[in-house]
Amino acid sequence: MDNKALVAQAIAVAVPELDLATITAKLETPKSADLGDAAFPTFTLAKVLRKAPQQIATDILAKIDQSAFEKVVAVGPYLNFFFDKNATTNTVLRDVLAQGAAYGQNNDGAGANITIDMSSPNIAKPMSFGHLRSTVIGNAFANLVKKNGYNPIKINHLGDWGTQFGLMIAAYKKWGNKPIEEYSVDELVKLYVEINKAAKTDEAVADAGRNWFKKLEDGDAEAVSLWQTIRDASLSEFQEVYERLHITFDSMNGEAFFNDKMIPVVAEIKDKNLLTDSQGAEIVDLPTLLPDENLPISMILKSNGSTAYITRDLAAAEFRQREYDFVKSLYVVGAEQTEHFRQLKAILKLMGHDWSDDIEHISYGLITINGEKMSTRKGNVVTLVEVLNMAHEAALKQISEKNPDLPNKDLVAEQVGAGAVVFNDLMNERKNFIDFTPADAVKFEGDTGPYVQYTIARANSILRKAGVEVNVNDLQLDDAATWDTITLLKNFPTVVRDAWSKRDTSMTAKFALRLARAFNKYYANSKILVDDEQRNSRLALVSAVIIVLTEALNMLGVEAPSEM
Repeated sequence: MDNKALVAQAIAVAVPELDLATITAKLETPKSADLGDAAFPTFTLAKVLRKAPQQIATDILAKIDQSAFEKVVAVGPYLNFFFDKNATTNTVLRDVLAQGAAYGQNNDGAGANITIDMSSPNIAKPMSFGHLRSTVIGNAFANLVKKNGYNPIKINHLGDWGTQFGLMIAAYKKWGNKPIEEYSVDELVKLYVEINKAAKTDEAVADAGRNWFKKLEDGDAEAVSLWQTIRDASLSEFQEVYERLHITFDSMNGEAFFNDKMIPVVAEIKDKNLLTDSQGAEIVDLPTLLPDENLPISMILKSNGSTAYITRDLAAAEFRQREYDFVKSLYVVGAEQTEHFRQLKAILKLMGHDWSDDIEHISYGLITINGEKMSTRKGNVVTLVEVLNMAHEAALKQISEKNPDLPNKDLVAEQVGAGAVVFNDLMNERKNFIDFTPADAVKFEGDTGPYVQYTIARANSILRKAGVEVNVNDLQLDDAATWDTITLLKNFPTVVRDAWSKRDTSMTAKFALRLARAFNKYYANSKILVDDEQRNSRLALVSAVIIVLTEALNMLGVEAPSEM
């Protein structure tokens, strides 16, 4: 039983009117260690017990069995619990060292499937820096749900279908001057930007794009061949980025995969009497069907018979439910698509699919770089490769200054640079707007990924200097200076659960920063390697910090070099 459970149990015995769940939900962590390690406020009991909160705290204190704690005190309306530091320290260190990377793992999910729609770049374009958020947030959620006992299924729902690809083919047919196989993705982007400009002023150009996409949907051989070549070139470039971020996928089924799966979906919608004709197009009239939901109409088939984006998402949702029998289906997509996912869930619900309640839109805010928003259509885009390269160079410069003789400097610079980019995103609450400044993110101090990585490298250096194996059977650490670090180590399993329940991967990053700060404070004020009876126990603490910090970074998708 962990310390939080011990506190809840002690209060439950003393106050039988409250159940364990209610007590646990009310427990707080004091802002200062001087006030204890856990606190129980008595305000909410005042009406029930008809006493002042201060008196209630005093009365409960008299009934509590304090044998499991260092002490329990009543301070005003609070009951403050102080844990047995020596016993807690030894238990935590043994648990971490025994479990290793599995520390904090739970089986809450019992192996159930959770699908995660993530990354989803558009083919015929380089992966812009704007795709970072969906990619790394989705990967962090996959790692988080796995740590909570679920089976994550990472789906890269590629943007490889739609009118924009008709425009791309139209651009090639209009301006192409060499075989499509010889075009780089950058050259394709230039065609895309040019055709978009032309389509704004020339309706014939826009019609050409729509017509080529209709041919693509109908299986026209030339259209499919051109599309496939463009897709293959894009995937090759995407894969380089994913390898640098160490991200893999369980499915690369993009929108095109569902081209032959939309006919039965449209038929199903029609059978449920949900389709309405609107000037030749087929729509679901959500304002009429669900007047209280404040949703706009949803186009299912355009007037030329081609499908809309939501039609493909409906087919994908049904396919994933059949294929994976998910308990949750997460869509890691920008906040600007909130209405789209409300429409998606509403239509699925109208179709009789109650599992639509298990669909969650994991939205996130806009990201800019040095204050600039990116747009492929306008030709204003910074690629993710460019950002990773900038971060790599900045990391290499710092490493060369700090540790010029470090072996494999270039490899470590890649780990630090990519880690800085990922951590900078994930330490922010996902719904927040983020402006990324490469020079700041790669600093070895402050709230950065490299700061946490450097802490791990420093801890590993201590173990190398010690040159001995830690004996887990001989832990007698009663150094009060370790308590902040121990408390954080002890709380890691709770952070794992809370980050998932609150759908907040930034909790893991913020935990890593707090633990790194606590350990660095301890390191600065303690002689860890001094040869006395507690040297082995201090080295156990160092080992435990390495394990937990490394696992926290792993959950975020950040590597932890042992030397920097």
